[in-house]
Amino acid sequence: MRIDIITLFPEMCDTVLNESVIGRARKKGVMELNCHQLRDFAFDKHKRVDDTTYGGGMGMLMKAEPIALCFEHLCETLGKRPHFIYMSPKGRVLTQQRVRELSALDNIAILCGHYEGVDQRVLDTFIDEEISIGDYVLTGGELPALILTDAVCRMLPGVLSEDVCFEEESHYSGMLEYPQYTKPSEWRGMAVPEVLMSGHHANIEKWRYESSLLETARLRPDLLADLTLSDKDRQLLRDNGFDV
Repeated sequence: MRIDIITLFPEMCDTVLNESVIGRARKKGVMELNCHQLRDFAFDKHKRVDDTTYGGGMGMLMKAEPIALCFEHLCETLGKRPHFIYMSPKGRVLTQQRVRELSALDNIAILCGHYEGVDQRVLDTFIDEEISIGDYVLTGGELPALILTDAVCRMLPGVLSEDVCFEEESHYSGMLEYPQYTKPSEWRGMAVPEVLMSGHHANIEKWRYESSLLETARLRPDLLADLTLSDKDRQLLRDNGFDV
């Protein structure tokens, strides 16, 4: 997979993407990540990529032409058109399901907005989808773009040691992850559940499934509506005080 990020702060993005699991996978060539300086496609001597908005109002707006030139250059380089995403608080909120879908693509380009956003004509002409990481506003699209890139890349073969590393995580199955513990077995009077030290794999898996279901009901009950619950699941929830 190749991901291209169009940004005013490529060094910021590269710094994050060169670290930890994603950085190691990037160095191994598992995926290709490129950060493009939008100002390189500005056409005046000051490299301006923003201007005042028609109709008045506070703040500046990113101009259409530098973005268009950068994206068209990227298309020429690739020899095809990548799926183009704009990180925006107006977009559809990112989910693990959408991350899985995006991880199946060969090429993704991500536009990081700044100031008051970008000229609407860019969105109408080039953008395939707008994605939000939550119902709040940040100063720019770089952090959301990095979150999206991280979430997608860690789904790729060869990034994590085994698929089970992400298959058992929160949201992958539609439920939150079960509680986890490490040594010592007792800490400040609190003991690790005995079943986890029993060595009985079937009982451990049963405990983990039930704990995931209860954690989901406790912390994110809204997710239960999308789950196919068995009679045993419903009874477990009722026995623990949840109304289903």
